[in-house]
Amino acid sequence: MWWRSRAKASLLRILIRRPSPIYSIQVCLQTLPLIPPPPPSPAWIRPVDARLPTLRFFSSAQQCEDVGKGSSELGIKTGENSEADESLNRLWKENIDDDDTSDIFADEKFEEAAENECDVVADVDLEQVEKVRSLLVGTSQDSLETRLDQIDVILSAELVALVLQTPDVVPQNLINFFIWAWKSEESVRSSRTVEILVDAVSGSTELSKMDAYKLWDLVKEIGKNRSVLNTSILNQLISLFGRLQKPRAGLEVFNKFSDFGCYPDGNTYCLTIAALGTRSLFNTAWPVCEKMLTSEDLPDGENIGKIITFLCKGKKAKEAHLLYLMARQKEMLLPSSCLDILVRSLSTKDETLQMALELLNNYPKEYVRNANAIFALVIKGLCRAKQPQEAKKLLLRMVHSGPPPGTAVFNYVITALSKGGEMEDAVSLMNLIKERGLLPDIYTYSVIMSGFAEGGLMDEAYQIYREAKKKHSKLSRVTYHILIRGYCKMEEYEKALKCVREMKEDGVQPNSDEYSKLIRSLCVKALDWRTAEKLLEEMKESGLFLRDATRSLISAVKELEEEAKSESVGNEV
Repeated sequence: MWWRSRAKASLLRILIRRPSPIYSIQVCLQTLPLIPPPPPSPAWIRPVDARLPTLRFFSSAQQCEDVGKGSSELGIKTGENSEADESLNRLWKENIDDDDTSDIFADEKFEEAAENECDVVADVDLEQVEKVRSLLVGTSQDSLETRLDQIDVILSAELVALVLQTPDVVPQNLINFFIWAWKSEESVRSSRTVEILVDAVSGSTELSKMDAYKLWDLVKEIGKNRSVLNTSILNQLISLFGRLQKPRAGLEVFNKFSDFGCYPDGNTYCLTIAALGTRSLFNTAWPVCEKMLTSEDLPDGENIGKIITFLCKGKKAKEAHLLYLMARQKEMLLPSSCLDILVRSLSTKDETLQMALELLNNYPKEYVRNANAIFALVIKGLCRAKQPQEAKKLLLRMVHSGPPPGTAVFNYVITALSKGGEMEDAVSLMNLIKERGLLPDIYTYSVIMSGFAEGGLMDEAYQIYREAKKKHSKLSRVTYHILIRGYCKMEEYEKALKCVREMKEDGVQPNSDEYSKLIRSLCVKALDWRTAEKLLEEMKESGLFLRDATRSLISAVKELEEEAKSESVGNEV
């Protein structure tokens, strides 16, 4: 059946897969004897219960013999427990016969592949491996090299690989052992063993910065032979220095690629920039990015997104935009978060606003519906740069195509239009808010009132004020202040005083600023110190304080009037 074929293929791949250098060669030894041969003798049986005999698997025939020899101590002899033997053999045969996995072991191709995979350790004496391992984990005061010289070991690349992957060995001992083996045996001098060393040291929980620098010094020495090192080894070193937050060392590894006859790949650039990011070395990271752009060898979209985010954090939005353009040219899919960060950064400066606007035009449709805040930032930037019409175009695009704008986004544009005196467009946007079923807030009304007041159109400002009162039960102090200031500017003081009274009637107490503005206008322009004095009395009753300069102004106007009267009487006489 098809599932049997697939299971057979999967098992075959597991059993004959060549282990990566970063994994232990012992994996091969551990995985091959997953299904042991049928038990040849009762010595394989270790009864726990008479009804439930269990199997014990051994890694060598010698181990099997040793247990067989000791079986007599457990009361098990050859020829006894024949019933258990038959039961076990029958169980083995049923399992093999019922499952077509037996074909795998009968397949000559499999046997040949398995034999080829294990030939890497066939000549390794495991006792010698354990002997070397015991020296690496030992605590003798003699130097490691001296102790290694004292033991009788037949060195090989396979033995070195097994030893390097010994757990719980301090990195310094691994490095020293490798140096000793490198000097002593030519077969050790290969990319594979160097890669295993770097991986073993990098993965150690006891790794120190000194160990890392010692490893790097060793790799530099090895790199004098340009045929040994490769990109994978150097990438591992860059990653190591990044984890240790030693970005300068990581950058040194990056700059040595050509000296070692290696070529950086997308991961190289990504790891180097990440290492520099641990110390926020934005200016140092950009030249690495430039080399990456020149090579056009980029990492995947997720890592490109991280680099763009990193550059934006360092206020290099323009440079990040170049990286975005390259990724887009290669049709790479970037995370929406990095696009948002890029637009946000570009919209903070007037010189890059157009880039942000173009980026919004290229936003993937699936990102647009959740990009309200990002669109709002670009609109705010356009308003800040005094481009209200461009901001209005983008706002209308949001209205028609999404993401739907809120009242705050409308207010940005209405404010910019009002400050520019484009009141017709400002009012039309306020009406559009109503058409969309939203209620213009007090800020919206106040901004439009301010625009009309600045232009001297107080009747229009007052109409907006009346509409605001109908829609909102209580207005802000700013709304009244706009009217008072506008009427004072137009020297319509009665209307200004009327606004003060309405303000108090509506439960909003005028503050010192409103009174001061009106008193100064009455004194300087209307020379009406009497009304100003009444307002001063109101302030006292309300517990407000008028600055001495304004108070003195009332007295000065009053004295001027009295002097004018005296002169007039004198002239008549």
